[in-house]
Amino acid sequence: MQVKNLVDCQLCSVIAKNNGEDPIGTAKHCDGWLIIEWPQPWIIEDLMDDSLIEKVFTLIQQCKQEKGVNIRPILIAPDVNYSVKNNLRIIYYQSPGISKNNLKIPFFAYIKNEFVLPQEAMITLITDLLIDPDKLSQFDTYKQSTDHIRDILVCTHGNVDLACSRFGFPIYNHIKKQYSINNDNLRVWRCSHFGGHQFAPTLIDFPIGQVWGHLETEILDNLIYRQGNVEKLRNFYRGWTGLSKFGQIVERELWIKWGWPWLNYKKSEQILTQFPDNNLEDVEGIEVRLEAIQPDNKVNYIYQAKVEVSGEIETVKNSGENAILIKQYAVSQWKEIVQKVE
Repeated sequence: MQVKNLVDCQLCSVIAKNNGEDPIGTAKHCDGWLIIEWPQPWIIEDLMDDSLIEKVFTLIQQCKQEKGVNIRPILIAPDVNYSVKNNLRIIYYQSPGISKNNLKIPFFAYIKNEFVLPQEAMITLITDLLIDPDKLSQFDTYKQSTDHIRDILVCTHGNVDLACSRFGFPIYNHIKKQYSINNDNLRVWRCSHFGGHQFAPTLIDFPIGQVWGHLETEILDNLIYRQGNVEKLRNFYRGWTGLSKFGQIVERELWIKWGWPWLNYKKSEQILTQFPDNNLEDVEGIEVRLEAIQPDNKVNYIYQAKVEVSGEIETVKNSGENAILIKQYAVSQWKEIVQKVE
């Protein structure tokens, strides 16, 4: 991140980085990500007044109420290299769901469904994706064979916070030119806000669902090629969206312990500490059970970890706002249990 003037110094991401705010645990925990190709500008007031976008939000809310599934929508900008004239693209990344014992099924990457279709069919498709998947076969002709493609979404949504466009676009441009040209397995998109302006430039890496922030060009080889010392990426990692805030804090330590093979371990969590009204924002300490299953399903690693407050720090959530004091958390202790599965 380059800081060139006094205006930059007032941006939330500059203040957060200068004050040493740890980004871990700030990735949105979601059961699914609904990604819609939509032309810019993404002015919030205009989007909220759009009848199609309004219906999308209604369906997302219905899905949460009826199925308990938490969906996060994101817009991606049309791209000359990827887009299809007179059509839009919808990508739905979803977790495997809930097992019979009412626990989330362990996974390491979201399941992908991608469609390219006329805009007038968008709401029917999203209805089938979220509410009535038994009818989804009617869209088979629009379905894309893109399971081999990795999608990187970089937030450049300056209409939400200036930091995202100021720092997001240069990183987007660099990744696109440096890594996606002549690479049929990688797409890079400009996307709308997904939380965490104070960590701009920030991106989501799908299908795994890792979120990154305070990105610098020097660490992109490690991130894109998934090589080198994982420890070098510690201060840029916001977390894996398949886990809650405190699960993400534990998961980072385990990822650093295991290295790159960890990305293929199926993971799930259980919060062991109980709190009134599920208020986890101001806790002093919490116990987390995190299970990791090797790709061959032969060994389960179970970690019981304690996450505690490690200090407090001043930060700014949105550019132009006053600084606030927030707690920082770290893993204080853990134990490992190994189970071999016959």
